[in-house]
Amino acid sequence: MHGYVELHGHRGARGLRPENTLPGLAFALELGVDALEFDVAMSADGQLVLTHDLHVSAVTSADTGMAVPGDEMFPYVGKPIIALTLPQLRTLDVGVRLPERPDDRFALTQVPLPDTRMPTLGAVLGLIGALGADHVRLHVELKSDPTRPDLCADPRRFVEEVVHELDRHDRLSRAALLSFDWRLLEIARPMLERRYALVERDTMTPAWMNGIRLGEVGGDLAAAAAAVGATALSPDRVLVDEALMTGAARQNLPVVVWTVNDADEAARLIDMGVAGIVTDYPDRMRRLWKARGLPLPGPVTPLRPVGA
Repeated sequence: MHGYVELHGHRGARGLRPENTLPGLAFALELGVDALEFDVAMSADGQLVLTHDLHVSAVTSADTGMAVPGDEMFPYVGKPIIALTLPQLRTLDVGVRLPERPDDRFALTQVPLPDTRMPTLGAVLGLIGALGADHVRLHVELKSDPTRPDLCADPRRFVEEVVHELDRHDRLSRAALLSFDWRLLEIARPMLERRYALVERDTMTPAWMNGIRLGEVGGDLAAAAAAVGATALSPDRVLVDEALMTGAARQNLPVVVWTVNDADEAARLIDMGVAGIVTDYPDRMRRLWKARGLPLPGPVTPLRPVGA
């Protein structure tokens, strides 16, 4: 018998609605999740915007026109987020997935929502407040690449701005910061309670792990994460094995695994003792939770238009 296993919506519910958008996040809340995960980067004018990529993605974004006549930065697709202002980014339509490959599985299941715009962190926090979703934890992934400082905000400024915005909305105690760039976790250590160390094979290097060499900690990812003050280890699903789970237990770090979209795989990971599953399909996982008798997070009632 398992205790509570958390269900986390990845980029909202990427398999069902456009990722990192207000309607996508709202839909995940309507389904019912313990935590709502989304990605944040900083624009040229210091705004915190929701985007998974450090360049404007041609898969999730389409140009609709210039922010101002004669804008030399246009087209914006393909340009660095850090080089574009919020007015420029807000011209993009981020509601229709434009797959680059015919096997893009999300394009088959994601409902397009044309004319959806890239939101700010402040807009997301306003939506959460309006929906009364206070019981849902917000998992804010800070997009930063230590090998490409030219594409990223200054780490300390980035963390401080995100923390300030969360605090402004009285959300610090019900939020977590996540990052593959573990420098940000070290910076955030005194600022908020929950800090998730994201890791995949490509980031198991000193540049990403705040200078830590895995060989110096016996290859123990959990020990490395604990050294930067992480309160949870969040690995790519392919990294999860008994050795990782044993190391995490030794450090008293919960393991929250991403991105799991197959119910059988999720069941196996739950049996291994993970504390949470991050998924693009909260609907599928809710069916698994129900079948296994696991406690389910409550759905959030959607906003209805006045007069509806």
